[in-house]
Amino acid sequence: MDLVFPSPASLGLFVGAALALLLVPGPAVLYLVGRSIEHGRRAGLLSVLGIQAATLVHVAAAVLGLSALLASSALAFNFVKMAGAAYLIWLGLQKLAGRAALVAVAEKSLAAPKHARLVRDGFIVNLLNPKTAIFFLAFLPQFVDAGRGHVASQIAVLGVLLAALGLLTDSAYALAAGSVGAWLKHSAVYASVERYVSGVLMIGLGLTAAFAGNQRK
Repeated sequence: MDLVFPSPASLGLFVGAALALLLVPGPAVLYLVGRSIEHGRRAGLLSVLGIQAATLVHVAAAVLGLSALLASSALAFNFVKMAGAAYLIWLGLQKLAGRAALVAVAEKSLAAPKHARLVRDGFIVNLLNPKTAIFFLAFLPQFVDAGRGHVASQIAVLGVLLAALGLLTDSAYALAAGSVGAWLKHSAVYASVERYVSGVLMIGLGLTAAFAGNQRK
């Protein structure tokens, strides 16, 4: 079956709405900003790759109808939500348990996580966010033209487009935060407190994910 695209008018509206939403920092953006400040622009960009890879998984789930199942099952919703929150809190506790960062460049390079780990962590953080799945279920169908046929195909096109737009906006956040982080690394005060700031940020994101939005329609 041929790939069916939404109408040009629907695509235009979708791009505008998607950009407006993507430019508002959410948990994934705050996560990659923290990584960028802590380890630099490359770490932030690698985190972006993981986050958007998970976005594609959510797109596939939406196309296959798994998002509808997740939305209708309180048990599944709460399990995925708590798993994602626990992972964020674990990352924060791991950071707090480490020793304070040093200003020396050599020390910074030794402390930097491996590339695969950065991609993996970003992937898990976004994958275990059930609100992303619910968002796709509620948002993407609004721009589908049922008259053009093959609704699943149109949802897939919109989802991939959203991931591409997210790659651009998240990368901009990562580059900006990485530049600020490079400047902050020269501050002795920042070096002594950065692990606490990063750790508290991760734990705060986890607690927000765990306790926010418990009531669902």
